[in-house]
Amino acid sequence: MRLLDRLEQNYGRFAVPNLTVYLVAGQVILYFMIKAGQISPDLVALAGLKVYQGEWWRLISFVLDPPVANPIFAFFAWYIFYMMGSALESHWGAFRYNVYLLLAYLLTLGVAFFVPNVWLNNSYIGISVFLAFAHLNPNFTLMLFFVLPVKMRWLSIIIWLSLGFSMLTGNWVLRLLIVASVANFLIFFGADLWRQLRSGQRRRAWQGQQPGRAAADEPIHRCSVCGITDISHPEMDFRYCSKCDGQHGYCAEHLRNHEHIVSTDSTGD
Repeated sequence: MRLLDRLEQNYGRFAVPNLTVYLVAGQVILYFMIKAGQISPDLVALAGLKVYQGEWWRLISFVLDPPVANPIFAFFAWYIFYMMGSALESHWGAFRYNVYLLLAYLLTLGVAFFVPNVWLNNSYIGISVFLAFAHLNPNFTLMLFFVLPVKMRWLSIIIWLSLGFSMLTGNWVLRLLIVASVANFLIFFGADLWRQLRSGQRRRAWQGQQPGRAAADEPIHRCSVCGITDISHPEMDFRYCSKCDGQHGYCAEHLRNHEHIVSTDSTGD
């Protein structure tokens, strides 16, 4: 994403490092204030109509809206968000992670002002963080409620199916919220997903032209650094780098640790 590269060069110094820590800390503070009766949850949530009426603090407070369930669930939610957000910042750097959250924030604001009488919280921003983490770490095993081990790829499938079902059966406000939560994911990963789809289609087409050769004999993915494939390492997760020109796949070890391949045509951009 060359646009992000240019933005980072010009504005990277304004990035807020460890943003997840600040968000979780703010939610913890509000959680105990709400439990102590010092503040009402109704004063925290986002409603465009209330902002129009002068309650401007909702533009910030809804981001810090904590899960007001039992303490165990709240702690688990904070732990998951901290773990995933910190991993994304480590992978992208502070600037790109800030941009990812900012896009989710602005898209949620857009829904709030487009439908001003609907109350919103930060749950769909959290969903967008989950989708990004699951895409980058599909084989990561999450101890659900610290007890049940589940791989992220299966949790992400459940979330995507749930979002799809809600798009089909929910009202149009819910559909707008789902679009807002998925849009920044597609902005960041759409090119990667498209390359993987095109690569799979070409590989299947080539295999279809080789009647004397079993499809399983040829790998679909190959790491451009170490050369391992999905056949030699079936448990390995392969990804395609959005910063490299062309379709260059990498194993999990080298996805974040490789020199980006830039064609001579693009060096002059």
